This record gives sequence, structure tokens and C-alpha cells, in this order.
Amino acid sequence: MGFIIGALCVILLAVFIVQVGKARELASIVRNDPAEQDEINKFHAGLGMVFMVTFLTACVVSFIYYIPTTLGWGPNIAASKHGPEVDYLFNLTLFFTSIVFILTHIALFWFVWKYKGKQGKIGLYWAHNETLEMVWMIIPSVVMTFLVVGGLQAWNKIMLDLPEDAVSVVLPEEEGEYLEIEATGSQFLWFLRYPGRDGKIGTKYFTQINSNNPLGQTWTDEKNMDDFMTTEIVLPVNKPVRVRITARDVLHNFYIRDMRVKTDAVPGMPTYFNFTPTVTTDSMRRRLSKEPSWQVPDKNDDTKQRWETFHYELACAELCGNGHYSMRNLVKIVSEEEYLAWVDAQEGGKLEEVVDSVNNETIYQYVPGSVKSQYFSKVHNQTDNDPLKGKTADFEKLVENKLRVNVYMDKLKEMRNNAELGSADYTNAEAAMAKIQPLLKAVRLSQSVAESNTKLAAAKAIADAVKPTPVVPTPTTDTTSTEG
Repeated sequence: MGFIIGALCVILLAVFIVQVGKARELASIVRNDPAEQDEINKFHAGLGMVFMVTFLTACVVSFIYYIPTTLGWGPNIAASKHGPEVDYLFNLTLFFTSIVFILTHIALFWFVWKYKGKQGKIGLYWAHNETLEMVWMIIPSVVMTFLVVGGLQAWNKIMLDLPEDAVSVVLPEEEGEYLEIEATGSQFLWFLRYPGRDGKIGTKYFTQINSNNPLGQTWTDEKNMDDFMTTEIVLPVNKPVRVRITARDVLHNFYIRDMRVKTDAVPGMPTYFNFTPTVTTDSMRRRLSKEPSWQVPDKNDDTKQRWETFHYELACAELCGNGHYSMRNLVKIVSEEEYLAWVDAQEGGKLEEVVDSVNNETIYQYVPGSVKSQYFSKVHNQTDNDPLKGKTADFEKLVENKLRVNVYMDKLKEMRNNAELGSADYTNAEAAMAKIQPLLKAVRLSQSVAESNTKLAAAKAIADAVKPTPVVPTPTTDTTSTEG
């Protein structure tokens, strides 16, 4: 309400000033007084100077005010490897255009004041000046050349696709490896698809799209066996990522603001964007926690401060229809271990605890078909027409071995947590966990059943070798008193 009243006051003030000016001008014409006309010209030129100072001051103040939300300024430093180069080009362009913006406005209103209409003053007709024309042609041309060439160099560097011999994997670790994910825009959501442990996204074809297969995945392609879909993007920090971007209906735009990632999603014409995230979500939260503008209650959860609820965000930056605003997904940048744990959860698989009454121990049995990939959830477990029937056993064995190594790791964690800090049990459990950790990583990524079995056996041997120290009951002395 206060804003509306303020806006009305400004409008009324502007109308008042315009009406006063018109009244003075009309009175001058009626009186036909040259001196009064000079005063009116001086008044209008003065108003122009006042407007210039007010306008330029407002521009500077508003820029300073919005620094906390301006990309490349304040806490909004780019969170990707290529981002600082984008910010540098934007800031360089802003620097030169700001100089031109300020100088042209000063010149515009100064000339209005300097050469305002005055009785007896005749303007000089100046049709041509080669020196001036060369100056205002050469200087902008040189500046524009540097800006355009710098922009083209950055564009060619950032938009360069990966070499043909680059290898797509689920976790890049060596030079030439990258993680590829797929984002498909649709009114009004993003379909996000990850490759499974083979690191390869399966083929799809639009004629196969239906309610049970929203992307039209080709189920005869074995690469689709382990692909899974998710509602959020989770990426490991400092690992190269290639996003394959498509659209199912109209033009969309794949935009992650803090990563400086922005590319159109075009129906029938796949595009891509390569980037490397460099700042985890937790690190960005710690950075924002130092900013006063983020040290306020969150508007959706007043029990937390604004910085505590921060997330990177994928949005659609192309007006694609009435529900355009709803095309928002969380983007999480995490550590390698957190990423692998997340991939574990997406891959699925389940072990059931079974009590062996003969040996009086708990054993774990794998539940067939418990994998969560699109193929298993939409085809393998739901229909009799399974095009890859008989080819899923190896993959399920890989998932089972991963789950069993996780069981060994969990038991060691439990032993460590129940032990006293610094005790032999604590130290032994920590040492065993350190040995099993690389084995767990290997079975998470392995595509070879033989290799996976070897790692599982090694993890079992390490876990079995760690035995908790038996609890020795403290002897008690039974004392009796006798009377003599």
C-alpha cells in the first residue's frame, strides 16, 4: 500500500511540474515578452541538469544496492571452471558501456544547458568536422574489436565439444573422462536422465514415447538397462560434466545461473554444454553465511536463515507457456563420496536379512529385480515382453556385490561407533574401514563380475579379520561376616 501511495505522489508531482511549465509558456506567449521566454528556456535547461544528476545518482545507487544479487559481484562468484571468464567479459563490457553511458548523458544535458535558447543568440551551423568524426569512429571501433574478439575466444573455448576419444563414465577420474547426463525439456518439467555404471546413456526414439516411456527409450539397447531418471541434478565437484540437452515439444532453455550454464533446448536438434563445477553446495552456503543479506530468516522456513536453505537451481530461461515458472529443479554439487552414495541409492538393489537357524546367524539374500533403473521398473519387473531377458544377471550380480561390501562397511562403522575413542576396537575398525573404502569404490563402478567378486572377497576377508574385544566380566567378591 505504501508503494502505491508513493508512486501516486511521484506521478502527481510530475503532472504538477508539467502543468506549471505549460501555464508559464502560455502566459509568455500571451504577453509576448522575450525576456520571459529566456527565463523559461533557462528553467527547462536547469530541470534537465537536475534530472541528469538525479538519474545518474540513482543508477549508481541502484547498482550498489543490487550488488548482492548481481552475478560476478559480491558473493555471486561463479561456481564453475569457465564461469570467471564469463564474469570477466561481462564486467569488461559493463566498464566500457558505463563510461559511454555516463559521458553521453552528461554531454546531452550539458549541451541543453550551455546552448539553451536566448534572445539575440544565433546557432553556428557546423556541417562537417573530419577530426571529430574520426575520433568517435576509431575509438568505439577499437573497443568493440577487443570486446568482440575476446567474446569469440571465450565462446569457442567454452562451447568446444569434448574430443572424440573422450570416455563417458559414471565418475571421471582420469584425463579424457567425463560424466554425461541428459536433460529433456517438456511443458512443464525437466526429464533428467543419468547413465548407470556403464557411463553410457541409452538410445531413444520419439516414436516410442508413451505414458510408460516418457523419453522413448529403446529397450533393446543394453545401455538403457542401468539408466535411471531423477528429479534433481547431483554432480561431483571438480569433475567434468557434459549435459546432453533436448526438448520434447517447444523451445526451452537449460539454465544454471551460478554455474554460468545456459543453452537452448531445441526439439529435434540436440545441444550440449560442458562444464566443471568447482564449488560444492555446502561451500557456497558457508560463503553466503558471511553476507548480511543472507543472515535473515528464510521466507519459506523462518526457523532457518536464508543461507541455510540455499541450493543451486536449474531453471528454464525461455518463455515456454503458462507453466514456465514451474520448470525448476535442485542442483547439488557434492563430494565424490557423497555423489557415489547418491548413485548407490538411485541404482537401488536390496538385501533381505534371513536368520540361519542352523548356524544361529543372520545372512543376507539379494532380492531379484530390486534395481531401480528405468528398464527394471518399467519393463523387466512389469511386463512379460522383456527384450533383454537373460542379460540382466551379470548386472544384478554387480549390484549385489556392492550391497554386500556396504554391509561389511556398515558393520565396521557400528563397531567403531560402539567402541571407546582410542581403544583397540576403535583403531582396528578405523583401519579396516580405510582398507575397504577403495574396494567399495571399485565395486560401485565395476562392470566386470570377476573383478567385482575379487573385491568382495577381499572386503570380506578384511571385515572377518576384525573381531571385537570380548567383554570380560568383572569378578565380584562375596564377603560374609561371622561372629565369634
